[in-house]
Amino acid sequence: MAEERPGAWFGFGFCGFGQELGSGRGRQVHSPSPLRAGVDICRVSASWSYTAFVTRGGRLELSGSASGAAGRCKDAWASEGLLAVLRAGPGPEALLQVWAAESALRGEPLWAQNVVPEAEGEDDPAGEAQAGRLPLLPCARAYVSPRAPFYRPLAPELRARQLELGAEHALLLDAAGQVFSWGGGRHGQLGHGTLEAELEPRLLEALQGLVMAEVAAGGWHSVCVSETGDIYIWGWNESGQLALPTRNLAEDGETVAREATELNEDGSQVKRTGGAEDGAPAPFIAVQPFPALLDLPMGSDAVKASCGSRHTAVVTRTGELYTWGWGK
Repeated sequence: MAEERPGAWFGFGFCGFGQELGSGRGRQVHSPSPLRAGVDICRVSASWSYTAFVTRGGRLELSGSASGAAGRCKDAWASEGLLAVLRAGPGPEALLQVWAAESALRGEPLWAQNVVPEAEGEDDPAGEAQAGRLPLLPCARAYVSPRAPFYRPLAPELRARQLELGAEHALLLDAAGQVFSWGGGRHGQLGHGTLEAELEPRLLEALQGLVMAEVAAGGWHSVCVSETGDIYIWGWNESGQLALPTRNLAEDGETVAREATELNEDGSQVKRTGGAEDGAPAPFIAVQPFPALLDLPMGSDAVKASCGSRHTAVVTRTGELYTWGWGK
């Protein structure tokens, strides 16, 4: 579900379907623009082609390729195929509904179930009493359950504080501020210095002794923020998502005389091409398999990081937002 945040909401990026509330159908929104004035938004959930907005008054509005509105809403989660809506019930229970995204919230939902408040449902040791069978969703090739369909406990010593999923890998931040990673590693996104996959959560030894406050996973790159505000970043740098030199962002018209691939001492994969000012090949980092310390402009301290598939965003202690990577 979306997360509630106080203050004004802004949107930017691809808007070919009018995904930003009140923005019209501009193809690109190049800088942050406020969402429609006069709407007291408390929660936002964005899919690729539409966005769900929930107001403090409990009204749900959809904008983009999917449209529609509904009342008595507490939360919403948008995806291209499905829209999950949490609505207030007549009593202490809430009603969870799943709609086809193109339904415009008309007719009947694909699936609905009463949700017992957490305080009342804690006595159920298996968590199955209120779940019942997993209902099939017509035309959605999916099912819904309050519990994960595949469940495997973590090792007893791992107390998870945050879990982030990339396209092929997972990052876990534990209660002690240590970072673990596992999954696919062919782009160095695990941070262990190799391109090998890991089947079990493995501690990032390069970050031992540093207490992390947050982790974020992109498609094939990873970021973490320490409690002191430092940023560590690793993985695939194809679009400059690591803020390290990349060939794709080199100046247009640069002539490549020759190319070779080699490994640095730290294991990072470097491609060197001709054309540097001093006549030496210019280094470009394609893969960074170890965490690299990244300095923000003016020595700013970071407090939050987030990743798209091939781009990265960081918020500083003073409220500044920095973004880099793929912007097409």
